[in-house]
Amino acid sequence: MLLRYFYDDRLAQASYMVGCARTGEALIVDPMRHIQPYLDAARKEGLRITHIAETHIHADFVSGARELAAATGAQVYLSDMGPAEWKYAYADDPHVILVRDGDRFMVGNIRIDVLHTPGHTPEHISFMVTDTAGADKPMGVFTGDFIFVGDVGRPDLLEEAAGYAGTKVPGAKQQFASVQQFKALPDYLQIWPGHGAGSACGKALGAIPSTTLGYEKLFNPAFQFTEEAAFVDWLLSGQPEAPRYFAQMKHVNKVGPALLRDLPTPSFADRAALEALLADGAFVADLRPTDDYAAAHLVGTISLPASSSSYLTYLGWLVDYQRPAHFILADARQLADVLIALRSIGVDHVPTVFTADVIQPQDAALPTMSADELAERLPQNGLVVLDVRNESEYCERHIAGAQHIMLGRIPQRLSDIPRDHTIVTQCASGYRSQIAASLLRAHGYDKVVNLRDGVAAWSAALPTEGC
Repeated sequence: MLLRYFYDDRLAQASYMVGCARTGEALIVDPMRHIQPYLDAARKEGLRITHIAETHIHADFVSGARELAAATGAQVYLSDMGPAEWKYAYADDPHVILVRDGDRFMVGNIRIDVLHTPGHTPEHISFMVTDTAGADKPMGVFTGDFIFVGDVGRPDLLEEAAGYAGTKVPGAKQQFASVQQFKALPDYLQIWPGHGAGSACGKALGAIPSTTLGYEKLFNPAFQFTEEAAFVDWLLSGQPEAPRYFAQMKHVNKVGPALLRDLPTPSFADRAALEALLADGAFVADLRPTDDYAAAHLVGTISLPASSSSYLTYLGWLVDYQRPAHFILADARQLADVLIALRSIGVDHVPTVFTADVIQPQDAALPTMSADELAERLPQNGLVVLDVRNESEYCERHIAGAQHIMLGRIPQRLSDIPRDHTIVTQCASGYRSQIAASLLRAHGYDKVVNLRDGVAAWSAALPTEGC
């Protein structure tokens, strides 16, 4: 048996290839939409991708199961568990085989047993792996968004992101039952999770790629509870904000993503076209580095520096999936990688892109200030510090008197931000606050300053408080 690990740092998403060396067959578990790494790995190992398995209807990235099946002809194994409203809508595709708890299938000499592990989502399944060529007991389990290293999947996304009211408490109870079920399994089982640190699918995911069930029984907080009510309270508290785009991902992955071959390639355009788009209120994200945008940009564009892997998450918060999106690149050679990233969260309607030469030195600069400068000016009337970090960060420690609106929620909270004051946007490093500053300027706020210093500087220069 051969096992290969794939990881998308931008989405903290893990996928896997399991191969049977004797028969040359391979299984891909929870593939991303960019399938070339799987094709390359299979070719290198002399394997054919014959099986694809998905643990659940994903909320944080576009599944590559349909894309990979179209490229390889492999069979796709999807969950037939859970209520009717969360069944796959493309289950009649000739590549699809629906599976239920207790089902099993073979990948050469490797046996895959299907386990229903609801909680994160009602239809969630896990895949237990046994290499029958040398063993009669399982080696490990692909747990998807059920068990992570040091955490378990959050059960509130259907309610918080997809709008299905009244689902998070039942989901938490299901997650408790799933954890209890796994307590009875052998400690030696390896656990191969679907996400790592940085994913919003849990609140405290570890950065280690894999773990063992025995280790999780000892140190994962979810395994320490014996009472359902206490577990539910713990699991539902302190979860990070659910990115707005998760609802779109749920829909796309349920109905079946478009194939990449059917998407048009964006065209490069000039400054005149960019100015026309901005005049028409189009969404234009500037992916150039932070300092380049601060030095010169066109007001109306949103600064989303692609130098940080987290830019995709913030794009998902801010983009309107019902409208085209346009992008300014630092370099034309960036396009291929940017398209892979955009399409991983379903930003498929990208008719136009621009290169950095559309920006001129005399274009608008973004006002900034240091923490020391803010400390000197803060006693003045008419100055509002807007903290755009997550709620947990704000509550742990923030500048005394700062207003809090999480970055992704600013478009829905504009009425809470005064237009007759100077707004100083602030976060932990200056990255999110620059996005927020550009967003406010795009909405007509003409007195916006970005606090370029990070938490160490502002916590030293200014009085702070907790919630």
